[in-house]
Amino acid sequence: MAEVQGAKRITDIGPHNYNDFLHPVIKKNYGKWKYHEILSPSHMVHVSEDGDKIHTVRVGSPRLVSSSFIKDLCDLADKYSDGYLRFTTRNNVEFLLDKEENIKPLLNELEKLNLPAGGIGNVVANIVHTQGWVHCHTAASDASGVVKSLMDELYGYYVGAQLPAKVRVAFACCLNMCGAVHCSDIAVLGIHRRPPRLIPEKITNLCEIPSTIASCPTNVIRPDTFNGKPSVKLVEEGCVFCGNCFTVCPGMPIADPLNDGVSIWVGGKVSNARSKPTFSKLAVPYLENDPPRWPKVVEAVKTILDAYKKGAHKGERVGEWIERIGWPRFFKATGFEFTKYHIDDYRLGEATLNYSAQVRQ
Repeated sequence: MAEVQGAKRITDIGPHNYNDFLHPVIKKNYGKWKYHEILSPSHMVHVSEDGDKIHTVRVGSPRLVSSSFIKDLCDLADKYSDGYLRFTTRNNVEFLLDKEENIKPLLNELEKLNLPAGGIGNVVANIVHTQGWVHCHTAASDASGVVKSLMDELYGYYVGAQLPAKVRVAFACCLNMCGAVHCSDIAVLGIHRRPPRLIPEKITNLCEIPSTIASCPTNVIRPDTFNGKPSVKLVEEGCVFCGNCFTVCPGMPIADPLNDGVSIWVGGKVSNARSKPTFSKLAVPYLENDPPRWPKVVEAVKTILDAYKKGAHKGERVGEWIERIGWPRFFKATGFEFTKYHIDDYRLGEATLNYSAQVRQ
């Protein structure tokens, strides 16, 4: 049995081992890096214990790309970085170079192609986002449109280190959150505000009733009949407008152009530096969809960034800044209205509740 398990696979099922794609300098010094240094918002260098160096040039890319865009990147990688590049989790492209003399020519060609080099250091990171109206069937808002509008305004923060610390921005087009809105400094989340509509004829003919019932996280989809056939009913008071039911049952559409929109969240953080990881918290409960440029969303995000840049200490992330000054001052600094929707009433959220009468002013 041991010999069978250890035998080399002869199929092409599954991904290659990541070691197959490592740059030779990285492979040689794996686990032996001494330090790294950020030389500019688009360039950093890692130095190993043996003195070997690997340079990284980071470039922003959209979430949805064409084959010609990929070809351009591969051509640049072949020309300047021996074919080595990688995509980050936030839609950046990183060229990995061991020849320092290739960095400037690479940056010059990226500029000619209008590709933004940046995203390293105390800047606004490239926005990680979902598919939105382009493809997602449960989207409450667009993704590419909102992110394009935001990054057009925040471009200066991406290519230049101007902030107290790194600011990671995310967008998810519904609360199923394919994007990292739960753990980003500033997050835009598409929200539905009405329960799904039931179309009995489609439910009985197109939907598997047990899986439709099981899809509901709050258990408010119940068995029912329609014209003597198995169907479902919805207890609307318990619906959280997640759209899971529409994922498995096309007879329960949830999209609503008059009531769908976005909310804005702040303070999420994955890193353990200085404080434990934190979830994002609500800042703006609802903004209507106003394509193609979403000016209200852009203005709200810029307001948060301006207040953060003005009030945060060096190295302080957005959530750490809010924790230090208190939420009343955050709302005062941003001018956002505090509403009943900001009160945490999650039934398992006792650990987040304020049990004292103390409120920082």
